[in-house]
Amino acid sequence: MASSVQNNRAAPSSYCNCCRICNMWCWRAFKWLPVLLIVSIITWSYYAYVIQLCIFTIENTVQQSLYLIFYHILLFMFAWSYWRTIFAEIKPIPDKYKLPEAEIENLLSAETEDAQRQVLENFAKDLPVVTRTMSGSVRYCNRCVLVKPDRAHHCSICGRCVLKMDHHCPWVNNCVCFHNYKFFMLFLGYALLYCAFVMSTCLPYFIKFWKNGDFGAAASAGRYHIVFAFFVALMFGISLGSLFGNFKEVFGNTPQLWLIPVFTSLGDGCEFPVRREHQLQTFTAPQEHNYDSMGTTRSRLEKNKSQPSDRDVAHIP
Repeated sequence: MASSVQNNRAAPSSYCNCCRICNMWCWRAFKWLPVLLIVSIITWSYYAYVIQLCIFTIENTVQQSLYLIFYHILLFMFAWSYWRTIFAEIKPIPDKYKLPEAEIENLLSAETEDAQRQVLENFAKDLPVVTRTMSGSVRYCNRCVLVKPDRAHHCSICGRCVLKMDHHCPWVNNCVCFHNYKFFMLFLGYALLYCAFVMSTCLPYFIKFWKNGDFGAAASAGRYHIVFAFFVALMFGISLGSLFGNFKEVFGNTPQLWLIPVFTSLGDGCEFPVRREHQLQTFTAPQEHNYDSMGTTRSRLEKNKSQPSDRDVAHIP
């Protein structure tokens, strides 16, 4: 009897564990659906452009060859950037931002909000942290038990804090952050060029098909793919209209590597280059806006200690 009761008590627990594991894997599979949709659209567009347009429709060999060469170059760069964005290694927050056990005990034992704020201020005084919450306290993550570096945020989907987090993008099934921001921008840029190229090269044939009015012919069924490819490229091209901010910080100081999806971003995800006009003590515009005139969040803190300011809260752009 005792063993039977014990087994009955254990069964719900194992059942819940199985359900939890099943839900976890279902959720992981579900998150890949937007990526599969993008891959499916690109696969179909390859058939529509290469097979239907270049092989079956274009008769000029030189034009056909040029279209295929430029198309495959754009497709390769687009796919490479997309791959790097999806599978970029998102590194964890450095250990120096994590509270040790003693500090956690002090934080939990603090009776007032001001006391908790003081504990965090004491811990973060030697960290290159400038940004604060609306109340003026150090940005702290209860779930990760760490002080957030500047521009870092907690991703509820990934379940962790991420350096220089922009957003979690379902179309790449990954956070867009410090470690893959350049790849993401290149992915958008090459996607825009891909759509513009397909749209511009399909446009003359779309106009030709429309004027001839022979869409109903069985032999021209492939022309629907070309027309649809034109409208899909137009739609995605318009949606990719807004791009690029903080260009050099994202792409680095090596122009020959700007268009290649290799990591060249400035900084380490915790300390960032900052223009002179955003320094803590002065607000004088420099004569030239370039990255030779930049400091870091660390240098800003050192200046703040040597020259106290009336401003208690500073924000990074």
